[in-house]
Order: sequence, then C-alpha cells, then structure tokens
Amino acid sequence: MGDPHRVGVVGLGVISRAYLDTLADHPAVRVVAVADLDPARSAATAARLPGAEAVRVERLLDRPDVQTVLNLTIPAAHAEVSRAAIDAGKHVYVEKPLAATFADGRATVERAAAAGVRVGCAPDTVLGTGTQTARAAIDGGLIGRPLSASAVMVTPGHERWHPHPDFYYAPGGGPLLDMGPYYISALVHLLGPVRAVHGAASRLRDERVIGSGPRLGQRVPVRVDTHVTGVLEHADGVLSTLTTSFDGVATTAAPIEVHGETGTLAVPDPNHFDGEVRLFALGDGGWRALPPGAGYVDGARGVGLIDAVTADGRRAPRAGGDVALHVLDTMTALLRSAAEGRRIELTTAVKRPPLVPLTPAEQWRAHRA
Repeated sequence: MGDPHRVGVVGLGVISRAYLDTLADHPAVRVVAVADLDPARSAATAARLPGAEAVRVERLLDRPDVQTVLNLTIPAAHAEVSRAAIDAGKHVYVEKPLAATFADGRATVERAAAAGVRVGCAPDTVLGTGTQTARAAIDGGLIGRPLSASAVMVTPGHERWHPHPDFYYAPGGGPLLDMGPYYISALVHLLGPVRAVHGAASRLRDERVIGSGPRLGQRVPVRVDTHVTGVLEHADGVLSTLTTSFDGVATTAAPIEVHGETGTLAVPDPNHFDGEVRLFALGDGGWRALPPGAGYVDGARGVGLIDAVTADGRRAPRAGGDVALHVLDTMTALLRSAAEGRRIELTTAVKRPPLVPLTPAEQWRAHRA
C-alpha cells in the first residue's frame, strides 16, 4: 500500500464542504493544508480535518508535502492560483471552469505540460452512474447510430439562494460558464468532441437582487449574457442543441436527450452523479428505466481527483485538463459566435475519456493509492 496522496486546498467557499466530505476520510488522499482569504474560515476548516493546517496561500504552495493543489477559488482566480501551483511543482485539480478565458485555460494546460505536472478539473459529476450508464447504452448500440441531442438548463438565477452571487454575473460567470461545463462535459462523454459551434445570447436585465443571507436586498451588476443557446457540431456529425439560462423559471425538458436511429435516451441532470436513465426504443410502447450499468455508484464531489490519483499511469484521468480545456473552448467559442453572428470552429480536440466501469461505493471509497 502506498502513502496517501497529499492535498492542499485553496478556497474554502460553499463548494468546499462537498469536496472535503469526500476527501477527508478517503485512504488514497490526505488533506494536509487549507488556505482562504478569510483566516477564520481557514482555521475553522482545519479544525474539522485531523492533520490539516490552516496556512496562507503562499505557505501552502511552498510546502513540500503538498503534492496536489485543489483550487476551489472563484472562476476569476482559477488561472492565477493554478499557475502559482504549477510553478511550485504541484499537480492541480480545479473547480469548473478551468479558467475564465480560453487563453488562460490553454496557458494553464501548456504550463503544466512543460512543468511535468498534471491538471484535472471538475465537473466529475459526469463520472457517476447517470451519465456513464447512458454512455454505456450508447456504446452498446441501444439507440443505434446517434443523430442528435438536446441539453437544457433553465433557472431564475443563483442570486435567489447564494448569499454572495456576484461572481455568477461577472466575467467568467453566467449560465454558460457556470452550468455549461456539466452539460458539455456530459455531451463529450456521450458523443465525443465538438468541432464547431453556432451561438446566440441575450441579457434580460442589468442587475440582480440578492435573495438570502446577510446581503439580502443588495443589487449585483450583471456584466455577462444570462441566456445562451447554440448548436454544437460533434466531430462525428452529431448535432447537439444547448440552452443555458438564468432568465427562465422552470422547464419540463429532460436535462439531456440523445436521439438515435433506433431509440432515444433521457439522461439525468449532469449536475448530479446519479439519476434514472430512460430508453424509448423504436417499436416500444413507452419509456423504460435502465439499471445502472457504469459509473461510480453514489459518487460525490472530489471523485474526479480520486480517479486521477488512483489512475497510477494506467490510463488518463477521466476528469482531466484536456477535457476541461476542450469544454472551455466550446463555451468561449459559443459566446464569440453569439457576439459575431457566425459559425466558429474549435481549436482543440480531445478523446472521449475511458468509460467508468460500474464501481460500487464501497470500492471507490476504500481505494488505496
């Protein structure tokens, strides 16, 4: 048995609790240091993690016992923190998106390659039984040749529940860069890489009102488009239609549907690890649920980091920087297409990550590096 892989966490906001719940007791990793702009938050987090120390970011990056930096900062800081970690010789795993701009994302991946360190990136929800079971069904021919897909995310905006929603409406935010990584990552796992996009976008209003927490009633300026839609041309000819919106109320649309010559798959919300995959086969009288056939059972945030740590060089990490960069390329190209009114070809290509075999929770939660 090898020693646990040692992790330092930078950024201890809302999402960090979900990651730490997964990583804290996992035998393959050990959180040894945490850092945040708020020292009190760092201290409180370290107190809940046996063996972890609350330190400044600079000290965390200097520590020789930190092998990977888990970067959970706001999107605008992703590139800066990742760059500093890479320059310190650390592997990096980043909350989505990889960076606020494609140029910064590409620089992050290239810098890591030159330094000989690894980049991983959320979302890892697509490694759960929801998306992976749907992928296994497609690969197994249950819908014949895939022809098209749709992906829909409609909400009234995160300011209704998030106490500090400013970054959702600043560059690097918006519904596409915030929620698009889930849907586009799932489409890449299901249908392969994207070669070109056509986009359109709009903005319903120029400010939002915070609906909860200590800043209740405060107004947040909106500096990004809040409804983005478009068509993704996959490399093999499949067309996916994507809608991401902070300007609606609700939708009855399936989060993702994939249509093939002999059947249609309804795929569960890629913001969750599990959910029911349903098949309507040509000639059948209705939908039927497919049992989980692939993916990490009862997956949780951070399983992508565990997947990378336990790969042992036998395969590429499934939530790798190459996929994240391709997803970022897709999203930023969609926004550029919307602004310029033209079809845009992507500059990146990526292989579909390996399918996750059906892996019981007790197995992946007990895996030792």
